[in-house]
Amino acid sequence: MIISGLEVSSKIKAELIIEIQQLKKKGIYPCLSTILVGDDPASAIYVRNKHRACSEVGIETKDNTISPSIEEKKLIELIKRLNEDQSVHGILLQLPLPEHINQFNVINAIRPLKDIDGLTYYNAGLLLNKQPSFIPCTPLGVMELLKYYKVELKGKDAIIVNRSILVGKPLSLLLLDKDATVMICHSKTKNLKDKIITSDIVITAVGNRKLFKLTDDLVKDNAVVIDIGISRENGKVMGDVDYENVSKKASLITPVPGGVGPMTIAMLLKNTVYAARRILIQ
Repeated sequence: MIISGLEVSSKIKAELIIEIQQLKKKGIYPCLSTILVGDDPASAIYVRNKHRACSEVGIETKDNTISPSIEEKKLIELIKRLNEDQSVHGILLQLPLPEHINQFNVINAIRPLKDIDGLTYYNAGLLLNKQPSFIPCTPLGVMELLKYYKVELKGKDAIIVNRSILVGKPLSLLLLDKDATVMICHSKTKNLKDKIITSDIVITAVGNRKLFKLTDDLVKDNAVVIDIGISRENGKVMGDVDYENVSKKASLITPVPGGVGPMTIAMLLKNTVYAARRILIQ
């Protein structure tokens, strides 16, 4: 069975449209402010797609496109202004940043209540202690898909080929909280094939098919396969998985495109609305 991120994300967006309309009746207009440092074409496309998705559900947006030569201090000053701007509910810092900027410092300049990516050490700490506020969008989207398709996690062996703060680490915590047994693998992992082939749930987010491709000989029968990787091969958008052959063995599998990608955007919208809604309970 194909796990359709398009189907699930469409239902989430429909629910958000209704909620946003209700918030606006109460004088709250959900607003996302994006920060793009530099002119990387891929990052620019991602930001445009996020703005488009916001517009579709009624979320207002503010665009901050910054020169790649900006000083770290100046970037933090911009974030502090957005922190104080009461019309802005969520701040999205598009990663990666230029090498001369300390990513940790800049991310943690974002006020936790506006950190819709869930990357500040405050929100990461809450997730670690099972008291999540904002959860990184891609891991949250994966969990929503697993829930929608009623994938049993309790006692299952899950492997994640990624150890980033955006995907692998937070996703491992979310799976652990659902009583899965989790292993994180990466470029230095030994005997990777032996580890993957025993797993009930395989989640891969490498994004470089020259470095890693999940082939059918790595996957056991009836495994659940979640493909988060995105790369281009011969002008075509592809994931980490040899979809044609792995889909013949997997019980559930996400396509690329149309799998996790739409869910990441949907969770960004959901987190933004959550940030706006919290005003009512403060």
